[in-house]
Amino acid sequence: MKKDLLTLRDLTLDDLHGIFELAAKLKAERNKMNYTPLAGKSVGLIFAKSSTRTRVSFEVGVGELGGRPLYLDQSRMQVGRGETVADTAKVLSRYLHGIVIRTFSHADVEELAREASIPVINALTDEYHPCQILADMLTIKEYSGRVDKSIRVAFYGDGRSNIANSLMLAARLTGMEMVVSAPAEERPAEELMAGAPNICWEPDPLKAAEGVDYFYTDVWVSMGFEDEKERRMKIFRPYQVNEALFERARPNAKFLHCLPAHRGEEVSAGVMDDPKRSIVFDEAENRLHVQKAVMARLIK
Repeated sequence: MKKDLLTLRDLTLDDLHGIFELAAKLKAERNKMNYTPLAGKSVGLIFAKSSTRTRVSFEVGVGELGGRPLYLDQSRMQVGRGETVADTAKVLSRYLHGIVIRTFSHADVEELAREASIPVINALTDEYHPCQILADMLTIKEYSGRVDKSIRVAFYGDGRSNIANSLMLAARLTGMEMVVSAPAEERPAEELMAGAPNICWEPDPLKAAEGVDYFYTDVWVSMGFEDEKERRMKIFRPYQVNEALFERARPNAKFLHCLPAHRGEEVSAGVMDDPKRSIVFDEAENRLHVQKAVMARLIK
């Protein structure tokens, strides 16, 4: 039976450890090992949103696993001109061995997975970004040696963003302590916090910073929210990750960001470019390794 990765709800803790183990091996032995589980296989990369890291890491990853990546601009596909998602899923299942999709509607990705007979991997929707959070957790594991209840992560900004949503699912899966610092207008979804005492909302950014191991933020105006720019820039301004927050955190606290970053907005330049605090480029590199592990495990 085929398996998809649409959100972190699709993974068990054993799955997560298996992904980390394989990703670490692929990273350590890159360009040294002959590991081609996708040899003879084609993977479709459907993109409705512009991308740097996601597209490059998936295209390179498919190639390094021996497969053939096929980039598909959703706006130039028939699904962009009225063909149903279900029909698209059935047709692509006859041609491809797996689908990676980066788009707006999470419901569309769920329908694509439901109708396809091949694995579907969510490379980003407006609601969830599981591959990014897998890379984040791998990075935390590299620096802290573990991802569990002893780790405290604080996310600042839009508490309803795909990053915040996915981090909360990661906290539910691993037990790590998660605080979302956001204004009331964009507080995290109650259903993602319900029944999870290790996850909380804290509107006071200074209080949220107490004892933090990892600070995380994202751009204040994501793709699709451009018409809300003025409002969002105003309400999120108190939630910038900066040096003042690090003074409240643990001594060796680190900074994470899914990128691209806007210095002077969601993060100060001093934090973003601090080589002792900022680990964003290690985090970005880990997109490649963790996604290779996911594809190797799912696409058979």
